[in-house]
Amino acid sequence: MAKRAKSTPQERGTILFDVVFEDGSRTSNRRIPMEILGGLDGDEPARQLIEQQEAEIAEKAGRPPRIVRSLTRSAKPEPKVVRD
Repeated sequence: MAKRAKSTPQERGTILFDVVFEDGSRTSNRRIPMEILGGLDGDEPARQLIEQQEAEIAEKAGRPPRIVRSLTRSAKPEPKVVRD
């Protein structure tokens, strides 16, 4: 029985972002839907969505929200070789 190759995030309709916060902490591979990206705003809608998510997380955790310092697209993952 052959193994099924996993689809990449781009094939699932999301783009991955690495986020660095003002306090120096970093999160990787934050998924953002492709539909909100592109156009004249570029990646600015992704920043807004991540800041909104951070505000919700901080509220649930009872701490102040972290401020996004930089936002970059994650490197496209290398396809893995499927062995039979």
